[in-house]
Amino acid sequence: MRKKLTLSEVKHVATLANLPLEASELTTFSKQLSEVIDYNMTLLAKVDTKDIEPTAHVTGAKNIQRPDVTEPGLTQKEALKNSKSVHNGFFKVKAILEQE
Repeated sequence: MRKKLTLSEVKHVATLANLPLEASELTTFSKQLSEVIDYNMTLLAKVDTKDIEPTAHVTGAKNIQRPDVTEPGLTQKEALKNSKSVHNGFFKVKAILEQE
């Protein structure tokens, strides 16, 4: 198995986990994550699955759906009632977009 994660793969995982990492940390975590994954894959490879049928899920549930029924919601006034800041009938919030 022994596949080492690349720095870009570790950076991608860190981005998904919202973890800001320095370049030195990327190198360290690349090695550590590779070792953890390799260890777990080695353990999984030892499991005897010869007589086990493949399955997509284990519950046996099929096409369980609830009816799509509409229910009354809040009025605009009710929804905005506890808001700290409102502008033209909408919630007013600080900008959350960042440039990368």
